[in-house]
Amino acid sequence: MAKKQINVRVDESVYAGIEERAAAVGMEINEYARQLLADEANDLRHRFLTAADHFAGEWADHFDDRFGTDTQGAAPAHRNGQAA
Repeated sequence: MAKKQINVRVDESVYAGIEERAAAVGMEINEYARQLLADEANDLRHRFLTAADHFAGEWADHFDDRFGTDTQGAAPAHRNGQAA
């Protein structure tokens, strides 16, 4: 498949964040940025995230009832279908 090139200018702080995350996963900055853009353009990923959000909204109360708060005492994620 032919590849296209894009150039993107970002602030130094944004670049530092990208650089840090790329290093954390053992990737070169360009490869990490390419993967982020590919993931963003992936319709299947967006459909999964939408479905996961729907699942969390439907079942969060059941999980909260069963497992309560986390060990740090954080409030439940959802109550009555509303995000906390």
